[in-house]
This record gives sequence, C-alpha cells and structure tokens, in this order.
Amino acid sequence: MSPRAGLDTQTLVLAAAELADSGGFEQVTLASLAARLGVRSPSLYNHISGLDGLRTLVAEYGLEELYLAMSAGLAGKKGDAAVLAMGEAYVAFAGRRPGLYAMTLRAPQQSDTALQEAGNRILQLIIGVLAEYRLGTEGELHAVRGLRSILHGFAALHSIGGFGMPLDTAVSFQRLINTFLAGIRCMGEDAEEKA
Repeated sequence: MSPRAGLDTQTLVLAAAELADSGGFEQVTLASLAARLGVRSPSLYNHISGLDGLRTLVAEYGLEELYLAMSAGLAGKKGDAAVLAMGEAYVAFAGRRPGLYAMTLRAPQQSDTALQEAGNRILQLIIGVLAEYRLGTEGELHAVRGLRSILHGFAALHSIGGFGMPLDTAVSFQRLINTFLAGIRCMGEDAEEKA
C-alpha cells in the first residue's frame, strides 16, 4: 500500500498540533487525526509508528516552536530584561498554542533522544540567560526549575481565567519576575561565597 499523495509526517504533526490547540491534548487520537485529514486511520501508519509516536513528534515540534518564540523574545536583551522578555514569550506561546504547549510538558523517555535534545535546547537557552547571575552549575539548574514553575503556573492560571481581579496581568507578571530575580541574586551571592 503506497502512502496517500500529499500526506507526510509533517502534515500529520501540524494537523495534530491544531487538534490539540482546538480541543485539548486528549483530542489528539489517530481516529480524530484521520477524520481531520479525510483519510482512514490505517493510512497514518505509513508516516508514524502509532499514537505514542505521533504525540512524541508533536511534542518535539512544540518544543522547537517554544524555543523559537523564546529566542525571538531575547533579541538584543540581556540580564533582567532578557529574563522578563523570555518569560513573556513563554507565557504568550502557552496562551497562543495551549494544546501544543500541553504536549511539551511531559518528561521524555530515555529512548526519546530527539525529544530530549529539543528540551535540552530550551534548557541551554535559559541557562545562557541565567549565566549572568553567577549561580554555579547546580544553582542554575535550581533556578531553571524555579523559573519554569513560575512560567508554567502563571500561564496555566491565565489560560483558565484564574486572574479575575481587575489588575493588569502584565504588571503582576513583571513583579513576579522581579521577585524571582531578587531571589536568584541571593542564590548568586551564596554561590560566590562558597567558591
């Protein structure tokens, strides 16, 4: 059986990402993807290894898109301005592509080297921005975890309308990042004292 003309792995990944954004992570099934593309489910196997394989490919795509958004936000910035811009880009991506973003959150299996590499690019991007704060290797990783928690929490609450008070969420976000930065400055001082 030959693959349907015009159908390829990239087409499947993009369609699955759109499904995730419009209906949520759970909507990404082989049956829903086949229906969206107007094909029968078995024809998808010419391009993917199954549902887990599809979801992994979509997660890789999502991480690449998130990396590009965060990198673009950093253009010409460093220090506090870079952390804020990177954070704003992260939260904006999560709001713009909610299903795709959700698919990027699971930790990759050890065998998913491509997914690990995609996640590692984002990790290295954040570490590069945080290097200026002289946290040391371990301190940088703790700071990355903290920043990721802040960004994900803010994005998740924002996406479900969790900020109902009549306050500007952009101001709240900036204050939150400034508080994080004040905290990691203390971490940096601790790292320098121990060195």
